[in-house]
Amino acid sequence: MSNTPLDLLKLNLDEKVYVKLRGARSMTGTLQAFDSHCNIVLSDAVETVYDIVDGEMRSSERSSEMVFVRGDSVTLITTPEDEE
Repeated sequence: MSNTPLDLLKLNLDEKVYVKLRGARSMTGTLQAFDSHCNIVLSDAVETVYDIVDGEMRSSERSSEMVFVRGDSVTLITTPEDEE
């Protein structure tokens, strides 16, 4: 029996994940659900939007208790790096 990418996501249900999105955005949150189109639901999510202002990279954050992320905007899902 071979593993599929969705099998790897199953291992991270109820775990904190980092999601890279199209359009210079990323999210972290707890993976609650996903489907075969890579649509995902995150709880306790923080979205970070990156922008260049006057030649300097800036970021802004927005928190959500629960968020649905459409699969066609997802480019990467991984576990977040430890902040130690």
